[in-house]
Formats: sequence, C-alpha cells, structure tokens
Amino acid sequence: MELDEIWRKALVILEARLSRPSFEALVKPAQPITLEDNLLVVHTPNDFSRDWLSTKYVNDITEAVCAAAGTPIRVTFITDGNMNAPADDSNIAEPDPADAEPRVAAVGRLNNLNPKYTFGSFVVGNHSRFAHAAAMRVAEAPATAYNPLFIYGGVGLGKTHLMHAIGQSLLQHKPTAKIVYLSSERFTNDMIASIREQKQAEFRNRYRSVDLLLIDDIQFIEGKEGTQEEFFHTFNALHEAGKQFVISSDRPPKDIPELEARLRSRFEWGLVTDIQPPDLETRMAILQKKAALDGLQVGNDVLEYIANQHRNNVRELEGAFIRVMAYASLTNAAVTVGLAQQTLGAQFIKEITLDTIKQLVSDHFRIEMAELLSTGRQRDMTWARQVGMYLARELTSSSLPKVGDAFGGRDHTTVMHAYEKVKKIVAANPEVKREVDELIRKLH
Repeated sequence: MELDEIWRKALVILEARLSRPSFEALVKPAQPITLEDNLLVVHTPNDFSRDWLSTKYVNDITEAVCAAAGTPIRVTFITDGNMNAPADDSNIAEPDPADAEPRVAAVGRLNNLNPKYTFGSFVVGNHSRFAHAAAMRVAEAPATAYNPLFIYGGVGLGKTHLMHAIGQSLLQHKPTAKIVYLSSERFTNDMIASIREQKQAEFRNRYRSVDLLLIDDIQFIEGKEGTQEEFFHTFNALHEAGKQFVISSDRPPKDIPELEARLRSRFEWGLVTDIQPPDLETRMAILQKKAALDGLQVGNDVLEYIANQHRNNVRELEGAFIRVMAYASLTNAAVTVGLAQQTLGAQFIKEITLDTIKQLVSDHFRIEMAELLSTGRQRDMTWARQVGMYLARELTSSSLPKVGDAFGGRDHTTVMHAYEKVKKIVAANPEVKREVDELIRKLH
C-alpha cells in the first residue's frame, strides 16, 4: 500500500475520532514524508504543532496509521528545522501490535519534498512577487534561465516553500525527474560520512546525477573549506550537464564573508533575488488562505489581530494561528479577538525593533544615543555598538544595510564584522554570554 493511501485512510479514522477544530487545525496540515523500516515520519508546519501532536494526539495517530496500514508502525514528527536530521527516538510512538495485521513493505519519497509546499499554497505579495515569478520560471523551464536561482531573506519568509514548490511543479511536468532537496549541513554531513566510509564516488554520483538540486541555507558552508571544494565541483558538474541549481540563504552571496570567491561568482551567474517580510495585507491573505485550506471560519478581526502580532516571520505567523485554533478547540471556546489575546498574550509581549535595541544598548552601557551612532572609536563605545548590531541581526529580520543605517550609517561589511566578532566572544566567554542573554531577555 502506498504511503499516501495509508495516510488518507488514517485521516478518515482521525476525522471521526477527534473534534473538528483539532483535526482541521493540527492533524490535517501535517504531511507524511517517509515510511521506512516501519517508521512513519510526519512533517508539521511548526514547533507548536509538532509538540502538540507528539504529546496530545500521538497515540490516536499511531493507532489510526496502524489500522490503515495493517501493520505495526511507529510515528515521529518533524518540522522544517529538522527535516534532514535523524529521527529522535524520544519522540517516536510505539504501536500496539493489536492495532495491525501482518507486515507490509515500507515505501518513501526519495526527493524529500514536502507536498504541502506548492505554488498554489504560496501567497504572493509585494514582498515576494519577483522571487515567486522567478521560481515559477525555473520550474517551467529548468536550466534555461536563472541557473542558479539564488533566493535570500530572513527566517520563515517562504524561501523553503518556493524551493519545494519548484520541485513539486517540475515533478508534475516530468514525473521521472531526479530531484534532491537538502540543507547545506546535510550536504556537509553526507560528505564527511562518505570520506569516513570511503564512499566518495557514491556520494558524488548521488548529487551529480540529478536534474534539480535544491540546497537550503547555503550560508552554513562558509569557512568550511572541504565542503566548499566539493560543492564547487558538484556545481560545475551539474551546470555543465545542463541541470538546474536552486539555492537559499539568509543573505546575498556578497554578504557571506568566508565564502570562496569562485563559489560566490558562480552563485551570481544566474539570478539573485530576495524575499522581504510581508505587509499587513499579505499577512492577512496568508491567514485567510490557511483558514480556508483548513476549512475553518475565522473573523477578519481575529485574523488582523494575529497578523499584527507577527510581522517578520510567516512560519511563526501561521504557528500563532494554529495555536489560537487549538486553544479554541481544547476549551470549546468561540474564536474571538479576546481569545486570541488570551492565547498569544504571553507569546507576543512587544515588537522588537531596531529602535528598541538601540535604546536598550544605550541605557545598558550608559552611552548617549548620539555617541552610539557616532564615528567615535573609544573601546566601550565600539563594543556597545557591536553588541547592538549583533542583537539586531539575531532578533530582527532587518537587512545588513538597514542595520548599518540604523547604527550611524555604517556599511554592511561593518555590520557583519560586528556580528561575527560578538558571536565568537559570546561562545567563548561565559560572562559576556550572560550579559548578552540578559539584554535579550529584556527585549522580550
């Protein structure tokens, strides 16, 4: 029995067993990814959904899957953040043998694409219109334009969604296409494992024989000379063979300081485009579409309240929506603005902006704002400024140039230098880490 068929039958069982709001808000958005060695890996849209399903509904889901498959199956839940990581045994539910019949063969999706991430489910706004159009062009005619396609932007803005959508669309037009999606960290880990096990030829063949290679979070290969060397040759092999590359990052190639010049040059061969945080209208449209897909009736006043609480991260915006729907379901309450305020009150205490960061840093280090933004190079003044830029990069989705402008008109390389310097000191000095953690706590 195919994985999709097992999951479809399990959903029928769960829909009859669970309350409608719980089913629509928590279970229905989840998607099966692989079923191998009787372990079902289920993708959830965010940490809240994963944790809720793992603690509240894992037994119901396990029983339903076992009944649908006719064999004992274990279930574990993942999010985008750990799609490429090994399953954590602590989160795996063991099946009751009584729930199943004899064993069936395991099946799975080799390309690791999330079926939920399609062009149809992506809400286009001014923040993402160009990136969306470029992604569709690549899916329609891979390797003929925009090769590579390099998409950058803050966390949770839709880069991964567009990458998966390209893969899904290409499979619809060409079902036999070989597609691989993975993070740069997974690429590094696979390379290290191939060296350790003396399987370099197998590793290279795996990634150099595909039609479409989707690499997420490429910034994590900076400073890794061996990975960059291997990736350089993989890029060349695929490009010369007329295959498509799609790459994502939290910043453009020119702002990844420890990236080899030859790789940076190749990343800029095609098209480099960004995704910005969505405006209010787009955030409202995202929530309206999610409510419609989940079959939920939610007032625009509630959606507007949620949309105003999270402005810089679509993934967290959708997580807030799910949290409100789940709370309403579990308490049998009507979905109102008051309920949303009650549910999200502890989650969204205040918006973290560049201005609030600057003011906190000024107060904490007892430095006048004018001095903080000046060209002064006194040691205490410089350190305060660098900490401020570090916090801005960690806690906001503001671009490097925007952070630089906020801290006295400095260029993006100065911001990156400050960020990397503070990051290294925080990692090495417990006293500085405590001080920075206290600043972060105050901002929240």
